[in-house]
Amino acid sequence: MRSVVLVVALSLPLPAFAAAVKEIKASAYSCSEIAQIIRQNKKVFVRVGFGGRSFRYPPAQCSMGDKRTSTSFRDAGGKQCILDYACVFDPASPYNFP
Repeated sequence: MRSVVLVVALSLPLPAFAAAVKEIKASAYSCSEIAQIIRQNKKVFVRVGFGGRSFRYPPAQCSMGDKRTSTSFRDAGGKQCILDYACVFDPASPYNFP
């Protein structure tokens, strides 16, 4: 019975287990629109300049090796956005040691 469950689990596509990450540009939305997109999509990667930041909602669900923090960036109108549920790389995490 265990082998049947294992075969079925391995045959399902990976997106069945993990939600897709939506990618948006910070320069295309206002702060309130970005916050709303994050709440609706649960996992969002916000492009800011050359790089970007990952956001997860609800805040307690960052990936292993990440930590929750607040972050700031500029929106389409040049307004400073401060969001408190960013998931960023945690150098102190045991998951990030080679």
